[in-house]
Amino acid sequence: MMEAGYKLGGRYRVIRPVGEGGMANVYLAQDLILNREVAIKVLRLDLQNDPDTIRRFQREELAATELVHPNIVSVYDVGEDSGLQYIVMEYVSGNDLKQYIADHYPIPYAEVVRMMTEILAAVQQAHAHGIIHRDLKPQNILVAPSGHLKITDFGIAVALSENSITQTNSMLGSVHYLSPEQARGSIATKQSDIYSLGIILYEMLTGKVPFEGETAVSIALKHFQSEIPSVRKIDPNIPQALENVILRATAKEPAERYESVAAMTADLKTTLSPLRVGEPKFVSQINNEETKILPRIDAEQFATSSATSEAAPASANTTTVTTKTVSAAATNEPAPTPKKRLARPWVVITTLLVLVVLVVVGFFVANQLQPVAVPNVAGMTQSKAQSTLMAAQFKVGSATKVHDDHVKAGRVISTTPVKGEKAKRQSVVKMRISTGKKEYTLKDYTARSYSSVAAELRKAGFKVKRTTIVSRSYTNGQIVQQSRDAGTRLVPKGKTITLTVSVGANGFSLLDMTNWSQASVRQYANSMGFTLNLKYDYSAAVQAGSVMSQSPKAGTAVPHSAKITVVISRGSEAPE
Repeated sequence: MMEAGYKLGGRYRVIRPVGEGGMANVYLAQDLILNREVAIKVLRLDLQNDPDTIRRFQREELAATELVHPNIVSVYDVGEDSGLQYIVMEYVSGNDLKQYIADHYPIPYAEVVRMMTEILAAVQQAHAHGIIHRDLKPQNILVAPSGHLKITDFGIAVALSENSITQTNSMLGSVHYLSPEQARGSIATKQSDIYSLGIILYEMLTGKVPFEGETAVSIALKHFQSEIPSVRKIDPNIPQALENVILRATAKEPAERYESVAAMTADLKTTLSPLRVGEPKFVSQINNEETKILPRIDAEQFATSSATSEAAPASANTTTVTTKTVSAAATNEPAPTPKKRLARPWVVITTLLVLVVLVVVGFFVANQLQPVAVPNVAGMTQSKAQSTLMAAQFKVGSATKVHDDHVKAGRVISTTPVKGEKAKRQSVVKMRISTGKKEYTLKDYTARSYSSVAAELRKAGFKVKRTTIVSRSYTNGQIVQQSRDAGTRLVPKGKTITLTVSVGANGFSLLDMTNWSQASVRQYANSMGFTLNLKYDYSAAVQAGSVMSQSPKAGTAVPHSAKITVVISRGSEAPE
């Protein structure tokens, strides 16, 4: 354990330990350069000499640095100090989700849906980068005092492309949240994470995990042998639609689970809608199928059918082609008599040869004195352009290198004299060579005003996207994160930069109010303190008095002073 006051990497002063894990110890520290609190995960001393552990720890560094999302703990720095491997991360005050459930159970259904939606958003981002967490559990989900959630600990996450270091025969992760295929020792997939998410949702609604046992093995056996207990037997008020999300996410066969986290999110968001009241319970189709007896095929039948199937294409592809052979009869006609060549005196021959030489030399000299057109070498590589100009009997002069948005780097833009212009042979032709499109160097936009930074980037040619986040460290409108690192050089055209903007410490994530009643919307507005702007429109799809749409959309972090527009259905428009 490191003592308080120890300066790690010459930059981070340790304040106190905040947690211990299987691989590392976590400390709260002060970043002396940026003057902010950070969390530092340090690989345990007893594991510093274990190559496999160091590799896994370094894999966490690589995996986490790819992920930039409001619901994923940000990684700021990685390094080594006196043999100690460490990762510097965003510090999230508050408790983990396990402790939050213990302190706040029972949690309102709408709050469970909101919190679970944030967790799903983070996992969806990881899956989009080919990263499977493999150890999703409430202990790895942090809950900030604002209620905002962030996933951490990618220590045993695995990139799909890193097949050489996957551990297919090891049951990694906490057994209470382990998928059946992981319990059997199979490789984890995205559907394995979805199973763990279903167990987390179960615990948020019931306050406990579905399976308990005296040993890890006994719990693992229950995951692939026993059905998930019904949450509605524990709390009958839980909507069937909400229980169905759990049942489908935790189906024993991965093929029956949600095909993606995005599909699970879409289903979860509508579970509290009045339109899903009376929904039937999800039942596994694979587990309920009757055992089918396949007809017996003996060796003779198999051999006969195989022979028939092999013979058929052969006969189909066999055709008889008959060609006529026409023999050419030898003719007995006598060969034509060659013409008699006229004899030339040697004097005449010599005279003609001299005349030919004189004509050729005269033509060559005259041709060399005539100016010729400069060849078109635009778009060629520099070396090929030089060869082309030299073949046209020009000398190649110095090359000027300039930026060009339309010509690839290393290729010719133009020449002087220009293409097609006539010049004397052996005269000098100069070239302008492209260095490619002009690059832009990104700055560190953290803590700057979003409006000014967005205007600056758009002027440079970037596309700017904005996401919001609740933050205690940054005021409303300040940039918390950027999707591309400071110092990165790139061509602005066609590039998008996502800026994560703070809505202040008192902000919150907006719930999906689709199909809510007007009274529920007003109650929600009063409880959260935002200004409600009601509009009305006709809709044949949404019943009268229910919410058709909202702006901003669900999941957006907004300040309590925000103005939220909600469109209420008037029902089907009356016929004229």
